Amino acid sequence: MEKEELIINRIDDLKQDISFIKEHIIDITLTQEDIDSLNEAEEDLRKGTTKRL
Repeated sequence: MEKEELIINRIDDLKQDISFIKEHIIDITLTQEDIDSLNEAEEDLRKGTTKRL
């Protein structure tokens, strides 16, 4: 294959990947409870009482 064909094939692959991601992405709205839980988890991480997974 020529270099140009490889580039075009790779771009086509990336287009398919992006289309898949767009179809499966979820728009998430965090509640105040979610935000509070995240803040608490970050504080625990800073204190060293938990670790990142």
